[in-house]
Amino acid sequence: MGMEDSKHDFEEEKAFVDIEVKDKPCGKVELRCFNGDMSPEKLKNLITGVVRLDKLKSLMLPRSPGFDQFKLWVLGITTMMLLLWFFALQSATLGESTIGPTVVKFEPPPYFPPPRVYKNEGYMMVSTNGGLNQMRAGICDMVAIARFLNVTLVVPELDKTSFWHDNSEFKDIWDVDYFIKSLSDEVRIIKQLPPRLRKKVQRYALYSMPLVSWSNMPYYYNTVFPRFQKYEVVHFTKTDTRLGNNLPVEVQKMRCRVNYEALRFSPAIEKVGKKIIKILRDKGPFLVLHLRYEMDMLAFSGCTEGCNEGEVEELTRMRYAIPWWKEKEIDPKSKREAGLCPLTPDETALALRAFDINPNIQIYIAAGEIYGGERRLSGLRAFYPNLVKKETLLPPSDLKPFQNYSNQMAALDYLVSLDSDIFLPTYGGNMAKVVEGHRRFLGYKMSINLDRLVLISLIDQYKNGTLSWKEFSLSVKAAHANRMGSPSQRLQFPGKPKQEDYFYTNPQECLPPL
Repeated sequence: MGMEDSKHDFEEEKAFVDIEVKDKPCGKVELRCFNGDMSPEKLKNLITGVVRLDKLKSLMLPRSPGFDQFKLWVLGITTMMLLLWFFALQSATLGESTIGPTVVKFEPPPYFPPPRVYKNEGYMMVSTNGGLNQMRAGICDMVAIARFLNVTLVVPELDKTSFWHDNSEFKDIWDVDYFIKSLSDEVRIIKQLPPRLRKKVQRYALYSMPLVSWSNMPYYYNTVFPRFQKYEVVHFTKTDTRLGNNLPVEVQKMRCRVNYEALRFSPAIEKVGKKIIKILRDKGPFLVLHLRYEMDMLAFSGCTEGCNEGEVEELTRMRYAIPWWKEKEIDPKSKREAGLCPLTPDETALALRAFDINPNIQIYIAAGEIYGGERRLSGLRAFYPNLVKKETLLPPSDLKPFQNYSNQMAALDYLVSLDSDIFLPTYGGNMAKVVEGHRRFLGYKMSINLDRLVLISLIDQYKNGTLSWKEFSLSVKAAHANRMGSPSQRLQFPGKPKQEDYFYTNPQECLPPL
């Protein structure tokens, strides 16, 4: 059977995606009304009086065959406008009693471009891997690959087997319908395989393949595409870092469009995230601290700075208990000195002070449970007392729907991180990288990318008395002068992608030119 869909298959697939096409986008409609002395009762009487036909008899208009139709048209328009005015006034009266203009905004539905027409060369199924931001970057890559191979993408399956055991589906984290429709002019995305192909997969099994990490587009054209021609449905077992950092500009722009436009969080997550942001904004500027001092991070990395003997043993047992954590024997001292460990809360306090961060600023901790709890945070809180988390800002009922879903909780932190005045991660993980890039896209918002190799050395020199506080602070600022999220060229090392600047940290092809 050829790769081009039959008419019957196309009709089957239309049932999965209902794409609504508008000729042109609409603007916002505003209706202004005033809370004056006119009561709702008086307004009702006014409307009743206007619509009386006997009042229209006094209009000095010549009779004509179309006069009656004209009267009815005038009557309908007048009545509609007055009713809209009345309902707007009623809404304002029930809300605020202050006198002044009230704007009632009618939000039009989002505009979606017409679907791109292309010969479908197969169906791509993917199983993402990792936490929220690792999956997010992987999804962006998979959409770009599907677009340039001219295949149909089935909505990606999220990782449910990672350390956090989060059972969230795609629709629980992102607005799946918006994701599908907003990209329809580039790539066809469906929620599940058509019935014919589901039966085929059940009968003959699904062809799965691992993708080579950090690959370029010729790999996909020459090695991967023939699999679609042979099997029609191909399943990718992993999605993280399956594309390189430096690709043709059209591929890079596609990755950006998915990341910054199509991956909109679910309405429930958006609502609660905006509520957290409003609470913070009402009290002034705030810094988001991505404090990676959670138990799993310390156990995985083998970093135990600041831990007592019992905690070191507990973290070591955990590392050996997780079979897919390959590195078991770790020297925490040498790893810390190499800048490969997350900062402790006490080290973080020193860094914030060195940057002259206002001690009264709100600091929102975007992280899971800090290992050691409040005891471990006491040194940081001594210098920055306004430490908050989503759990302290919101009532338990607001967070209840997201409890036991670590990726959904991380999505809330992602939204708050984007809106913050300063974003400072204490470790270079996936969230740190992806959020920094997103903040660049939003206008080069300040993100402090700590050079932990330099910083740890300076901290140790300050602690042993080699550096005075003034020398320490000046050295920290100098070392990070070009690490604040400002425009910069992405570093490239051909053949060594892990040593390069990560695309999603600095998507320069999608940013204003330097």
